Amino acid sequence: MNGAQALLRTLASCGVRVCFANPGTSEMHFVAALDAVPELRGVLCLFEGVATGAADGYGRMAGNPAAALLHLGPGLANGLANLHNARRARTPLLVVVGDHASYHKRLDAPLESDIDALAGTVSSWTRRPARPADVGADTAAAVAAAMTPPGGVATLIVPADVSWSPGAEPADPIVIRPAAPVAGQTIDSVAAVLRSGEPCVILLGDTALRRPGLEAASRLAGAGQGVRLLSETFSARHERGAGIPAVERLAYLAEFATAQLAGASHLVLAGARSPVSFFAYPDRPGSLVPPGCQVHVLAAPGEDVTGALCALADLVAPDSKPVAQAFERPALPDGDLDGPSAAAVIGALLPEAAVVCDEANTSGLWLAGATAGAPPHDWLSLTGGAIGQGLPLATGAAMACPDRPVIALEADGSAMYTISALWTHARERLNVTTVIFSNRKYAILGMELSRVAVLAPGDDPPDPPAAGSASAASGLIDLSRPDIGFTALAAGLGVPASSARTAAEFAAQLRHALAEPGPHLIEAVLPSAL
Repeated sequence: MNGAQALLRTLASCGVRVCFANPGTSEMHFVAALDAVPELRGVLCLFEGVATGAADGYGRMAGNPAAALLHLGPGLANGLANLHNARRARTPLLVVVGDHASYHKRLDAPLESDIDALAGTVSSWTRRPARPADVGADTAAAVAAAMTPPGGVATLIVPADVSWSPGAEPADPIVIRPAAPVAGQTIDSVAAVLRSGEPCVILLGDTALRRPGLEAASRLAGAGQGVRLLSETFSARHERGAGIPAVERLAYLAEFATAQLAGASHLVLAGARSPVSFFAYPDRPGSLVPPGCQVHVLAAPGEDVTGALCALADLVAPDSKPVAQAFERPALPDGDLDGPSAAAVIGALLPEAAVVCDEANTSGLWLAGATAGAPPHDWLSLTGGAIGQGLPLATGAAMACPDRPVIALEADGSAMYTISALWTHARERLNVTTVIFSNRKYAILGMELSRVAVLAPGDDPPDPPAAGSASAASGLIDLSRPDIGFTALAAGLGVPASSARTAAEFAAQLRHALAEPGPHLIEAVLPSAL
């Protein structure tokens, strides 16, 4: 048995069922070996960032890793942005990178690069088997590393000669240790904080945003002791909707987040990081923790945050019951299509058990309110802020959950990073409905341009551009001249597509797409102004 065969058989024995791939010459023995391992399905992606983003979406929904097969350092580099998002989501994900044969590397061939250094920027674990005999054990160790709480990206770098040479054997799976329990002393300490009656915010993240954690947190908030709940801004997976306790999300804009946290004497972190602004701004603090507020860590990533919240609720609020979100949908709107009316349509029609992959960015500001009382669903967010995640994330989520409707809510600028994911949606007949919010600009950059100090004190503003021309700044934000034809792009990649310019058109097209199996794309044409 050669190294590639042992690698695949070990992956299958460890429960890995899907490999999202964009292979090259150094991975051909892996590709050839796939035919002999029917338990593991290879899925072709036309860009490495689609493969890594799909593996992220799969891992978030399945709870166990998919593999992403990449070609040498440049292939890994093409997939880094979505591996960054996966790292921030703490997704269990296995990256297999083929390398040059070990004896060929010294020749410095054109595709030679420092794969180990690139992998280290996003991986919690990396290894390079030196011999075919090492491949099985190293593969099992990689899967275990990806699965060990809190989860992460594990990268296995396989030289071509190790892949094609005989002398390898598959390895048995490694037992995965569970999330570490939170010490009783920590729970008692946080209980004392909550009993003090001083204003307290509990910031929820990680698995605390699944139903059991949300119900325990809701009991704490309902005990009448000055406790408020917030969720982290971009969560890996948030169970929400009717019947599940609702939690307000910490705002993206620092000034709004500061207002949400204002007045808190204590901030309890339950699976979340201490909040900071996404970017630095002149003369503004980066930390969002209010002055004088004490920060307490109930459970760090990798610890049993749900168990800690349940134990805390039993101590502090033994008689309190969780408050579930009532079932409530917005009425279907009529008239012009804009951000609020598009959100209302989605809230009115969102199907039960949907998986929503949200990269709507500025066009999605109204989505949380419009969908809060919809039937129960999962919401996957842009955890690392690297755009181009939504369409690949939906690819992986649909592969992990073939019986659930998947809805990709996608900004037009972000969509163009990984638009080729639509081809994989078509080829695999994935049940993904993609909504492109087409406002023909990087609207978030327009917002940021107005928020940063772009002129030095005392500088005069530049002369306005001549009529009919664009300024240098607006030219780097504008996505028109020409407008992007998303329906034509989708059709060329095999996905049925339509375009909506009114709320009624959008509702009719979304209803049709959700009722018909397979992929669809709807271009929601919005006003270009934010």
